[in-house]
This record gives sequence, structure tokens and C-alpha cells, in this order.
Amino acid sequence: MTTVEVHSPTKAKRATQPSGGANKSKRGPEQSKPAAAPAGRPDVPARSTKQNRILSLLNQRYGATIPEMMLATDWQQHSVRGFLAGTVKKKLGLDLTSSKSDGELRRYRIAPRRGR
Repeated sequence: MTTVEVHSPTKAKRATQPSGGANKSKRGPEQSKPAAAPAGRPDVPARSTKQNRILSLLNQRYGATIPEMMLATDWQQHSVRGFLAGTVKKKLGLDLTSSKSDGELRRYRIAPRRGR
């Protein structure tokens, strides 16, 4: 049987820690603020996630190919395909269509919603 010993900090270490705990974070004031949108472009989101990158590619007029989505996200092919099936189609419930012309790669796009 193995025994494990647990040591607590010594009194000297406890005394050197800052008291009050007002600012326990080691981040500076410039790091604690969320990123702002680039100047002159209020329509651009402050933070671009990989999901947002793929969705913007899929919303383009001609959509996107798997290699284009892989480049935008640094994901492997199976991860992009899983995202399309699991997140885009099932979780978000978007109508994902694909098309393929002779000699070209398959292009995926989100079909625009019809109706009201």
C-alpha cells in the first residue's frame, strides 16, 4: 500500500502572499478587457471563432470546399465533415446542400431560407 503525504504551505509562504485578494489575477489591465472590433469596421465581430469562419464560408454565394474549410480552421478533413453533419445540420438545423461539377471538388453551402 502506498501512502501519500499532503503538505500545506509554510507560514513564511503564506505571509508573503498579497492580502486582501482584490486583484488575484496576474493579468494586466490591457489583458482583462475583451477584444474590441477593428477601427472603422463595426460590422466585424471582435472575436472570430472557427465555427463562425466555417459558417461565413458556407453562406457565400458558391459555398466552400472541404480544403477551404480545412485551411480556415486548421482542422483535418474528418473534423470538418463531422462539424458539417453534427453541428451545422443537426444542432443548428441549417439546410446544408452540396453540389459537384465535372472535374471540380464538391462545394457545400447553406441554402437560404424561403418564406416570410
